Amino acid sequence: MRVVFGILLVLIAWYLLHFLFPSSLILPGPVETFEVFIKMLNRETFEALLSTLLKGLVSTFIVIAVGLPVGFVMGISDRVYEFLRPLITVVQAVPVVSWLVVVIFLWGIGWQGPVVISSLSLIPVAIFTTISGVRSVDRKLLEVMKVYRMPRRTILKEVYLGSIWPFVLSILEVSSGNVWKAVVMGEYLCGDRGLGVLISWARQYVDVPRVYALTIFTVVLGISFERSVKILARRVWKKWRLS
Repeated sequence: MRVVFGILLVLIAWYLLHFLFPSSLILPGPVETFEVFIKMLNRETFEALLSTLLKGLVSTFIVIAVGLPVGFVMGISDRVYEFLRPLITVVQAVPVVSWLVVVIFLWGIGWQGPVVISSLSLIPVAIFTTISGVRSVDRKLLEVMKVYRMPRRTILKEVYLGSIWPFVLSILEVSSGNVWKAVVMGEYLCGDRGLGVLISWARQYVDVPRVYALTIFTVVLGISFERSVKILARRVWKKWRLS
């Protein structure tokens, strides 16, 4: 019920803004946009959607595969933290346009650019979030488990993963929710196919309703993927706790 109310609120605000700015070149109306949206339910759009989805999945996997282990090691070792922190901070501070220039020089126009740009945008967040999770572990509890010579697997599962799991969920939520913005932006700037490329073409033809319709596709994709990741992560955690 809340979701329906939220959608109605957005549509009402959209109608009001369209009434204030009636030009389709600024803000096309909801009816006009959804008519274009229905017309776009074709093979070309779904192929672009699939291309964007694959890039998003690859980027999310890279963020998790790099961010979690690097952040874990930095969290338990002060030396590693001091050594790698400047590098991670620099990666986080570099503007997207700078990464864009680098990836175009290296690979040109293609799928690599969107994946690299989206991954580099989210990896520092994943690393620093994991570090915060590891450093939130109760040190006294670790000392007690070491005194009783508990197996490392038990310490890893019951202490570290138990403490950092909320942070892992935060990483998954942030990555799965924001990766699509970065991927579509990368496709728009240096991609060869995908929703971002379709948005770029629509901009060149000044087809504003099509831009809004493609944006709706992206929003639906992002929300659906984020919800699916949350459900999957909770199921994996339950099985891990029961094993």
